[in-house]
Amino acid sequence: MQDLAHLWLPILLTGVFVFIASSLIHMVFKWHNSDYGKLANEDEVRVAVRAGKPSPGQYVFPHCIDMKQMQEEATMSKFIEGPIGFLTIRKSGPPTMGPALLMWFVFTVLIAAFAALIVVQGLGLQANPRMAGHMIGLINLLAYCGGSVQSAIWMGKLWGSVAKDLLDGFIYATISALTFMYFWP
Repeated sequence: MQDLAHLWLPILLTGVFVFIASSLIHMVFKWHNSDYGKLANEDEVRVAVRAGKPSPGQYVFPHCIDMKQMQEEATMSKFIEGPIGFLTIRKSGPPTMGPALLMWFVFTVLIAAFAALIVVQGLGLQANPRMAGHMIGLINLLAYCGGSVQSAIWMGKLWGSVAKDLLDGFIYATISALTFMYFWP
């Protein structure tokens, strides 16, 4: 753990550089803007959801408690009729980016720190910077890309959107690898 203290600079810089790259991807290049469609009857859907007074959380419809209920005729007809969906409800109010951006930055630093910890435990601080950076990049690739693939498999996220997430993850992993290669002690 003491060796990890020697890597505070590349850990912090990786967080900063990934944060900047992410900001460019979402605010300048905007290639994720097409990932979310608009419902033709958005206002009616909002009224219907609001009428149910759901608290913030994740919902699925049709809702089933277990596989046994999923096999019931009434439930099966709901699946056949459609739609089938996952819904995330957030707290009402004006959108605030500050807390989310802070959490994202902390997340990028934590990913860099855990990757550094794994590499230091496995290779030590005397490792070749290129090898250490390569391993950091691979660990970061898994960290940044895994969740999107799971969302496609289990929640129906469109594969085109996943492809863009994977490109983001590759960019973040490359930035992480290069930062650690350059700043490895």
